[in-house]
Amino acid sequence: MEIEQILDLIYPLPEASKRLLQNCVTEVRYSKGHILLRADKIESSIYFIKKGIARAYANRDANEVTFWFGKEGDTVLSMKSYVANQKGYEDIELLEDCELYELKSKNLEKLFGQDINIANWGRKFAEKELVKTEERLISSQFRTATERYKELLRDYPHLIRRVQLGHIASYLGISQVSLSRIRAEIR
Repeated sequence: MEIEQILDLIYPLPEASKRLLQNCVTEVRYSKGHILLRADKIESSIYFIKKGIARAYANRDANEVTFWFGKEGDTVLSMKSYVANQKGYEDIELLEDCELYELKSKNLEKLFGQDINIANWGRKFAEKELVKTEERLISSQFRTATERYKELLRDYPHLIRRVQLGHIASYLGISQVSLSRIRAEIR
């Protein structure tokens, strides 16, 4: 997915503003397994996925708990670093070889002060991320594991083919055995 499309998915910008933002973006590539962002570190970059899949996870009692998947067109960042300039709590691992667009947070912050359209774009981005987080919280609190799996199949069918079942089970908050049972019941 091209950077223009990704930026427009967040919030359409006038051409001049979009060019300013694009001038601060560089394309980077990393291999499968690369840890793009690290927990307990203030992250200085925001990434947009051109090609590939990533996951965010946190360590809990020596277990990795996956709580987010990103695909083409998605933004990868530590929200805590982005909003509060504080150390994040998540690691973000690339699950495939990835092509990404990188934007330094300090450059984006400067653009917020220079261009009201880009400032509004940043606000809309934060609002959309908040809504996604709220939806995920509500799903985890009020839906059964089977309902959450069906929701994942409906909203992100490509993930099932591209992500290890262990990561999907962790994301759903269940064991891999329970996920296998749910998958067998659905078939």
